[in-house]
Amino acid sequence: MDHETAPAKSRASITRICTLVCVVVLVAAAGIFGAHLISPNWRLSAQSVPLRSAALLFGPSSRGAAGFADIVDQVKPAVFGVQTKRSEASDEQVGSNFFRHFGAPLTPQAPGGRHRPKTVMTQGSGFFISADGYAVTNNHVIEGSKTAEVQTDDQKTYTAKVVGSDPISDLALLKVDGRDDFTFVKLADEMPRAGDWVLAIGNPFGLGGTVTAGIVSARERNIGAVTSDSLLQIDAPINKGDSGGPTFDLDGKVVGVNMMIFSPSGGSIGIAFAIPAATVRAVISQLRDKGSVSRGWLGVQIQPVTAEIADVLSLKQPQGALVAEPVADGPAAKAGVLSGDVIASVDGKPVKDAAALSKVISGTAPGTSVKFGVIREGKEQTIDVALGELPVANPAASQEQPGQEQHESDEPETMGRGDASDLGLELAPAGSITGAGEQGVVVLDINSAGLWAERGFSSGDVILEVSGKSVKTPEELGSAVSEARNAAGSRA
Repeated sequence: MDHETAPAKSRASITRICTLVCVVVLVAAAGIFGAHLISPNWRLSAQSVPLRSAALLFGPSSRGAAGFADIVDQVKPAVFGVQTKRSEASDEQVGSNFFRHFGAPLTPQAPGGRHRPKTVMTQGSGFFISADGYAVTNNHVIEGSKTAEVQTDDQKTYTAKVVGSDPISDLALLKVDGRDDFTFVKLADEMPRAGDWVLAIGNPFGLGGTVTAGIVSARERNIGAVTSDSLLQIDAPINKGDSGGPTFDLDGKVVGVNMMIFSPSGGSIGIAFAIPAATVRAVISQLRDKGSVSRGWLGVQIQPVTAEIADVLSLKQPQGALVAEPVADGPAAKAGVLSGDVIASVDGKPVKDAAALSKVISGTAPGTSVKFGVIREGKEQTIDVALGELPVANPAASQEQPGQEQHESDEPETMGRGDASDLGLELAPAGSITGAGEQGVVVLDINSAGLWAERGFSSGDVILEVSGKSVKTPEELGSAVSEARNAAGSRA
């Protein structure tokens, strides 16, 4: 009997050994394959990949499962929906635009495609920053209203008064009275890095508290379509009605206030912009104290110093801000700043570019005396300027709002337009274009393959002079360019 069962036992042992070998091989293969998923280098061993990397791929977790539920439970009660009503007369039609504020006005359209005077309802989001009811939203959500209706996460409705608003940063401060126990959130002390996880919470399409997740796509975005600078770009899905809502880091701190999306359709395509916490903190502090914001004002029109401009001006590198024109009777003009000056430093600190100069000046209190390092005709000098106060204007008046576009009858005047085909430019006098000022010639369109585009010019630029000669019409610009060409030829 024992003799007959021995082979069977041997076969069983062999089977177990083979099974173990197969398991080992499979585990080894899984390790190699897993390493390949994290790194394109097949030779990288699984042990060389930090365990933290796997967690980052799928989100944070305190219990091993992916998700953001704990953070959401903590901060979501501080976020609310905002609704305002105001009377408005408008001739604009429904349409589409690429940069959209997404506190959407909900407006019925009159027959014939044009609006009659009507009551406009806007819908957006906001969040509490104190237990006694101070809250933040966007200026364009409450613009033109003294009060707003606030619906909290527990479906309670309150009337909030508008303490103050700031069109330039697109921020507004609200106050809900009657309670001192609102759940509130804090602003982050540090700027997030590109690639950091963020959570956006808002009121898209009036649906109520909605959470989306993504990452910081980029920092310090300066977008010509808006006046706020150094914006955060995020890819967390955001839609109409999310304006004024917060973007959180994984500590539950507010890193930004959602402001605008880039979209050809009006819906999220993964490109959204938020006002960074540092800007929010500075603006809200002033709104709370005095209901408005004061900013320093130098009084110059500036433009970037390109490599070509740096070469013409004999600068060592394309850095600083070129003064295109000082504003008449402005602080810079009174101090002796001239067209063609390059502002290279402020109080001894180098100026990287025109955007950096604007940021420094606007963040300095009016009345402050500032030392500007200026390069003029190749020589450096210092000019002391007592900053003025930036005149208050409402940029939203000239910006398209969601669901609106210019009607054909609202097109800029065409008188004096010129098609400088040999230059690859379509031009118009600045005075004929709203918001372009009275001096110079505006570039309406440009041949992207032409020399001017290669030199850094783009649509919307205002050309004030050519070779030191002021120009006011497309014809004058064409003549000045021809003279400059002829002069260059004679010198050759």
